[in-house]
Amino acid sequence: MPYFYYDSTYILVIIGMVLSLLASARVKSTYAKYAREASLTGMTGAQAAKKILSTAGIYDVTIQHVAGELTDHYDPRNKTLNLSDSVYGSVSVAAVGVAAHECGHAIQHDRGYAPLKIRSTIAPVASFGANISWPLIVIGLVLGGSGFLVQLGIIMFSLAVLFQLVTLPVEFNASRRAMNLLSETGILYEEELRKTKKVLSAAALTYVAAAASSILQLLRLVLLYGNRRRD
Repeated sequence: MPYFYYDSTYILVIIGMVLSLLASARVKSTYAKYAREASLTGMTGAQAAKKILSTAGIYDVTIQHVAGELTDHYDPRNKTLNLSDSVYGSVSVAAVGVAAHECGHAIQHDRGYAPLKIRSTIAPVASFGANISWPLIVIGLVLGGSGFLVQLGIIMFSLAVLFQLVTLPVEFNASRRAMNLLSETGILYEEELRKTKKVLSAAALTYVAAAASSILQLLRLVLLYGNRRRD
């Protein structure tokens, strides 16, 4: 057991944590910077979302105000576009960009975007895998290095990693749709679009960092298991 917790593979965990912290700091600072710049059209995040959805021919999505900061999300289960305190009523280019990004997810759902379907399908299994993986691994080690339980735990954790990887094209595509729609509808002007792109690009880094961190953790588990088998 001590070997499992105190070994050189911890560097992989540290790298993952550093990447996640840097990405989180980047998105917060970038959003804060452009949250202070009002869009020339003066549209709020909610108003921009409504215009984008109607332009896309989507009228069955409900736009809701939810508490928190950057807690924005689209829920395909009940077709609700949930905009946070810092986005719903804000007229900043950052808020409009985030609202447009979430509209991108609503459009993906409406158009049957394949990666979104895949992510929605594996989400429950991935969540279960993430929750059960470490207990299985720990129990396997407590029972004297039970290879079956440790391998099963690694497989379960792999499902969570798969979810993170599938999330990447979903998020990137939503941002591309957002930028195109903001331009086509005239909600933001050219210079504003460049600023909004910086916000969405910073947000995308958090998903890249999350995926990288998960992959590094999976690699660590594989290395540890391989080392224990050789021992």
